Amino acid sequence: MKRSWTTLSQLSGGTYTPQDFERAAYRLVTEQVLYSADRNTRTAYHLVETYLADFAAALEPLGIRLERNAHYRYVVALPSHGEGTPVSIDETLLILVLRQRYDEAMRQGQIEDHGEVLVELPELQEAWQALTGRPLPEVGPLRALVRALRRWSVCKPIDSEPDDPQPFKILVRPAIVEIVGAQWLQRLDQHNRDDADEAPATEADDVSA
Repeated sequence: MKRSWTTLSQLSGGTYTPQDFERAAYRLVTEQVLYSADRNTRTAYHLVETYLADFAAALEPLGIRLERNAHYRYVVALPSHGEGTPVSIDETLLILVLRQRYDEAMRQGQIEDHGEVLVELPELQEAWQALTGRPLPEVGPLRALVRALRRWSVCKPIDSEPDDPQPFKILVRPAIVEIVGAQWLQRLDQHNRDDADEAPATEADDVSA
């Protein structure tokens, strides 16, 4: 670490305390993304933005590197290692489908303010079935999946208007570009391998030597 939190607090003229720096670093590690557009992370984002090199130096020994998107104004903490909380097959599929929808919206210039993309459920259902060959989970389980993906700060559910037949929409956030990469394809491949290993032997396979 280049400078201690106490030193940075003094350099800020007392605007920030050492605890402010500690909390911002902790939020980076636990929430993975700090967005300037979000009211609850705006202060932490500005603190990290101002002292980006110091935060990067502090998190580097943990195997975490920082990326800042100056256009959409967010900072993302990217772990060097793929280990972490176990991820279900449906969570893996949903995050990959949302990344595909985000990329398609980028190509068509359908990006909203702050680099976000709003995905309607009929659109999601069509993309899910096309990419996975599986039926889309029901509304309740799907909403739970979206909430589970919030721990990576890549999407969040948006309640629909009362006259809208779909119960909610999904707002895909720009940091999905940095977070959802080869590591998620590896997770999907591992799920496929696990399914193959657990598949029961067929009559043709069950042949004595």
